[in-house]
Amino acid sequence: MSEGVVTETGVRARTRRAILDAAIEKLTKQPSATLADIAAAADVGRTTVHRYFPERSDLIDAISLDALDKISRSTERARIDDGPVPVALARLCQEYFEHADVFQLLFTMPDLMTRPEWKEESEDDRVLLGLIERGHREGSVDPAMTKEWVQQLLWSLLYTAWEMVREKTPKHEALTLCIRSLEKVITVG
Repeated sequence: MSEGVVTETGVRARTRRAILDAAIEKLTKQPSATLADIAAAADVGRTTVHRYFPERSDLIDAISLDALDKISRSTERARIDDGPVPVALARLCQEYFEHADVFQLLFTMPDLMTRPEWKEESEDDRVLLGLIERGHREGSVDPAMTKEWVQQLLWSLLYTAWEMVREKTPKHEALTLCIRSLEKVITVG
């Protein structure tokens, strides 16, 4: 009996994920998309979307939390405590770059980032800022560039890379330019 529950949970998790992914893609292109539009994009019925997300605000809440979760998982996978700071920042850019869909939505719908979960500095923010401070101490990040500036610069360069990909620049080229630009800007001297 518990196997049936696990299977149902797996199916429910996949359906929820499919709805979230479709919503992110649809809302990035069309911020005013309705739940019916999202259901069509997810290839599920409207009642299915309503079962998981009764209101549009519930879906937006889930997208916001999903974005924060992706940031956390990416930060962890980047192993930013390993090796020189510029190399760790490059790994972090590579990890974040893979989530262009949800991050572009954050830029498309800036009200997402005014939600309570975005107002406080997160553990991932502290980890990134700590990495930049380490670069200042070790001399691999220009101390004239404040940690907050470098943090915002990283996000700006990622946004630029995502936009270039959207405009048909190959992903590898856009990511390479993003990382190279970051390295050049933070270099001491």
